[in-house]
Amino acid sequence: MNKLKISFRKFLRFLYVELVKINDTPQRVALGLGIGVFFGIMPAMGPLAAVFTASIFKANRASALIGSLLTNTWISFVTFLVSIKLGSFIMGIDWQIVKNEWYLLFKDFHFSTLLKASLLQTILPIMTGYLVLAVFFGFLSYLATLLFFSIRKRLFRRS
Repeated sequence: MNKLKISFRKFLRFLYVELVKINDTPQRVALGLGIGVFFGIMPAMGPLAAVFTASIFKANRASALIGSLLTNTWISFVTFLVSIKLGSFIMGIDWQIVKNEWYLLFKDFHFSTLLKASLLQTILPIMTGYLVLAVFFGFLSYLATLLFFSIRKRLFRRS
């Protein structure tokens, strides 16, 4: 357990050092991280979509990759249930119904059962929840990173 704690600290330190060493403007680094977090939370997206979108918006591709890898698989168990609840709330559907429909859909999955699934009852609430979460946390990551780098830049300018 202690080795896991040490290696997790090393991993966090590595991420911090890599983000800080990026020689780019705080806005581009923050935008890249926000894009990466967005695509990391969205299902079936990920690092390639994050890097591609960061290239289009002229954001930092390395921070987009880091943001995507940080959120891609690690928090999917949490975001799935939150997405069901949030999307169901937004659409005015009982989240238990959506969850049960989803489990029934994938319990004995065949493509023919996908066509029988109620789009409004199952998939749309979940995707709505994911979209809201991804936008929220992507924007929050952007703001936090921009604030961090702006403060860091001011502190090192004074020294």
